[in-house]
Order: sequence, then structure tokens, then C-alpha cells
Amino acid sequence: MARYCICILILTGLLCAGGMAVAQGKKGSAYPVSKAARDLKKSLSRDDNDLQTAIHYEALAKELTDKNEYAKAEDYLKKALEIYTRLNHQDAAAAGRALAKVQEMQNKIIPAIKNYQSAGDLAVDKSLENVNFNDANRLRNTNPQVQSSYAQTNAAIFEKEGKKDEAADAYKQLGNSQLLQNNTSDAIVSFKKALEKSDNAREIAAISKKISGVYVAGNNIDEAININEAILEKAKQQGNIELQIDQIQELARLYTSRQQPEKTGNLLEEAYVLAFKSGNTSKTKDCLLALTQYYREQRKEAVALKRYDDFLHNLDTLIRTDSSLVDASLFDITEEKIKDLEKEKALQLALINNKNTLNYFLIASVMAMVILLFFIVRSLRAIKVKNKKIALQSLRREMNPHFIFNSLNSVNQYIAENNEMEANRYLTSYSGLMRNVMEHSNKDFVSLSVEAEQLKSYLDLEQLRFSDKFVYIMDIDEALDTDAVMIPNMLIQPHLENAVWHGLRYKATKGLLRVTFQKQAHCIRVVIADDGIGLTESHKLKTVHQKAHQSRGITNTMERISLLNDIYHLDIRMQMEEITADGVTGTSVVLQLPLMDKNDVNRKNHFSYR
Repeated sequence: MARYCICILILTGLLCAGGMAVAQGKKGSAYPVSKAARDLKKSLSRDDNDLQTAIHYEALAKELTDKNEYAKAEDYLKKALEIYTRLNHQDAAAAGRALAKVQEMQNKIIPAIKNYQSAGDLAVDKSLENVNFNDANRLRNTNPQVQSSYAQTNAAIFEKEGKKDEAADAYKQLGNSQLLQNNTSDAIVSFKKALEKSDNAREIAAISKKISGVYVAGNNIDEAININEAILEKAKQQGNIELQIDQIQELARLYTSRQQPEKTGNLLEEAYVLAFKSGNTSKTKDCLLALTQYYREQRKEAVALKRYDDFLHNLDTLIRTDSSLVDASLFDITEEKIKDLEKEKALQLALINNKNTLNYFLIASVMAMVILLFFIVRSLRAIKVKNKKIALQSLRREMNPHFIFNSLNSVNQYIAENNEMEANRYLTSYSGLMRNVMEHSNKDFVSLSVEAEQLKSYLDLEQLRFSDKFVYIMDIDEALDTDAVMIPNMLIQPHLENAVWHGLRYKATKGLLRVTFQKQAHCIRVVIADDGIGLTESHKLKTVHQKAHQSRGITNTMERISLLNDIYHLDIRMQMEEITADGVTGTSVVLQLPLMDKNDVNRKNHFSYR
């Protein structure tokens, strides 16, 4: 017994040491490392796009799942799912389902339920959505009968879609639920269907053990032997050594239950020889331990020790030819490299994120400054426009004092002459005009009808004062809608005043003042023409004070035109010339005004502040 235990310890130590030695000695050998692991390593090294990295994570996780390394598979699936979810990629649902399945295999029920539910929410395909919700509900429910219903529904969906692996899992879940209901016959049927759909050797071995367990529990060992022999024959046809070894060992266990030690010994010897020839050190060790345990139970310790001696004698050769040991060691090395690359990539992403955060902050700061500058400029513009409008009103009101002064002189003259009737008449007309002017004094534009009425009232007053000096004609183009057309307020009146006071009143005979409004393509042409003494003679007759006043009046008008053009983006033009043709003297003033209606004025007033 003591010698047997020593052999066990030596065997275990040599296997570990041998595996390490082979890994170190063959580090640069041609033994194949997992393709999925190599692809993932290359993807991280090349800094591929995230989608490619996620695909490689998922492929490696599937390979690990097939080897029952569920914990590692879970880690890689979480990384794949995180990338798919961030990219809003359609494969997020499949990755979430795969993650839920490996969590269920590790009995992590709550996370599995969460991921099944999430996979259902992310699924684009309706059937994938249904199976994920079914699995989530199956795990939430503790009633085996309800669980069976969900599993049965999923199996039917996967059968219809031809998804063999998924159907195998669904039938296995159905069989487990049926066993919980003590429905062994239906459970066996479900497990057999799972066997038909599965191509994974480990899964087939696990399912066959389930079926064997059910048969043995029902004292139907013959059926258990039959199904395992059938699986063994299929494995031989496929050349699947790993599955052959598992099935031979399972058959040995069944023959032990039937009290047929000789058959058991032959099967264990067959499994040991097959494992040794396959070059799989781990399987060979397991088979050796089972075989020597059998010989000890049969009190054949000498045979058991001989098997140990043979194994130890050939161990070095076995280890050196066992690529699985090298693969495992190299995979560990590759996995470490993958972890280093992940850390490096995470650091790069952190640096990029910090840089992006700084860039976003700078961009936001610049945008805030631009917006602030925009509002400052806009405010300054509004203030500037407001000041110009005040200046415009001021200039317009400068014209009133002179007119008022002259009007009051006329009233004073009538009173001095005891002409009370004319004084009353003049005051009545004067008050009506002043009321009209004051009513519109705060407006930059008035309708043509209002402006024409003001001009007529003014000229009527001047005719009362200089009745023998002039007559006037106001001609408005019929194409102009006088109520709709808008023109600058009191821009024409100063020119009428100049015509009367500096041209017509000094004429020996009665003169004519004509005011014409003509509609043109995009403007109104206003002509103020008189046949007075003309600019040259008028200038000679003026006093110093009169010259200064007229100069200020013209300057005032030009400033108003300039302000109107600047504030409202107009193109008002004025031209003044002396008439000297055919012995006729006089003055002509031509104004070109914009053709606008009330909407145009409102729109230009709105945009003047922008």
C-alpha cells in the first residue's frame, strides 16, 4: 500500500514537472497554439478596430466553452459584449446569450437571468428574442413543469431554424426538468435527442452519463450499456479518440455495476492503451489511476505496480509527444500577453479620453467665447442703431422750430393788421398741421397718403402767407397705393420750404411749385421743381444768417438720408440742380426713395438690430 501511494506521488510530480519542461523546451516549437488566442493577440497588437477585437474575444470564448473552461469564457464574453453594446452592433444579442449560458453552466443564476433578458431586449430577430425571454423565465421559475414548457418551446424553435447546438442544449435542459418531475422515460427521450444534435465530444460524454445514470437508477443497466456501446461505435467511425476513451471508461463503470470484473478489467486496459497511444498525458494518467484502482480492488497489486513501472518508463516520451501540454502552457503564455495588451490598450484609451475631454473643454470654451462675442457685438450694434435712430429723430425735430417761428410771425402780422379772421384761419390750419406732424414725429416712415396730406397742409399755410407769390401742383402716380406705400417722414418738406422761401417769394410774378411722385421699377422718384429765381440769385440775396440756416437745412437733410441708408440698409439718393434753360430759371430737387410697404418697413426695422 505504501509503495502504491509513493508511486501516485511520483506520478503526479513527474507529470507536473514534465509538462513544465516541455513548455520551456518547446516554447519556440511548431506546436499549434489556439488559433482564436493567436488571432486575438494579433488583433490587440495591431490595434485593430473594436469590432474585430470583439469577434476574436467571442471566438476564443467559444473555444474555452467547448473545453468546459467556463470562467475564462465568461471573462472574454463580457469583453466582447461590452464592445458590441458600445458599438450598438447586432451581435450584442448573440454575445449576451452566450454569456448567459456559461453563467448558467457555473450555476450563476441571477447574472444568467439578467443576460438572457438583455439578449432578448437587444435581439433583432423575433425568434432569438423569444428564446432568450424563455430561458430567462425558465431560470426565474422553480416549477419543473413550467421549466419543461419553456425548454420544449425553445427546442421547437431551434429545430425549425436548424440550429443543432442550440437544440441540443434545449433538449438537455428539457431532460433535466423532466428528471425533476420523475418522468424518466421522457427525460431519456429528450437526452437522446440532445445526443443526436450534439457534435461536441465532451457534451456527448456528459449526456451519455446522464442517460446511463437514469437507466442504472431504474435498474436497467443493459439499456445503459447498449446506448454507450452505440456511442462508442459512432466515435470509432468518426475517429474521435477522446470520446472513445470516455465511453470505454463509462462502459467499465457499468460492467462493474453488473458484477462483471473481468469485462471491467479488459475495458480499463483498452482505455489505458488507447490513451497512451493518443499521446494525451492527462487522459493516460486518468486511465492508469482507474486501472490500478481496479487491480487493487481485485487484490492484484503486483499487476498495478507493473502498470506504474511501464508508465514511468515511457513517461518522458509521452510528455515530449503530448502537444496538449505544450498547447496549454503556450496558451497560458499567450493569455498573459493578451492581458498585457489589454492593459496597454486600456491605458491608450484613457489617454485618448483625457485628451478628448480636454479638446471638448477647449472647443466648448471657444464656442462660449464666440457666443459671448456674438451677443456683445449684437448688443453694441443694437445700441449703435438706437443712437442713430435718436439722432434721426433729433434731426427731424430740428426742422420744427424754424417753421414754428415763421408761422408765429405770420400770426403776429395778421394781428398787427387787425385781420382777426385771417389770423384765426391761419391758426386753425397751423394747429391741424402741427397736430399731424407731432402725431407722427416718432416714426421714421409714414404712408404716402399721410406724407402728402402733411405737405399739402404746409403748402396751404405758405399760400396764406404768400398768396400772390405762387401756386402749387401735387401730382401722385395712380400706380402708387398711397395707403400702402411707406416713405421717410418729413424728408420732402425742407425742400418745399427752400423752394418757397428762397426761390418763389423773391419772384416778381406768381410762380409755380410742382411736386411729382412717380412709380418706377424698384423705387419712387420724387421731383420738387420751382420756377423761382434759382440758386445763384437766391444766394446773392441772402443775409449771413439766412445762408447759415439754408446750409444747415441741406446738411440736416443729407445727414438724415445717410442715417436712413445706414440703419435700414436703403439706397436713398438726392440730386439738386439749378434750372436755366430757355430763359427760365428755377431749382429742381430729385429724390430717389425705396418702394416699400408696411411689411418691408417692419422687416427692415427688425433686421436693423441684428
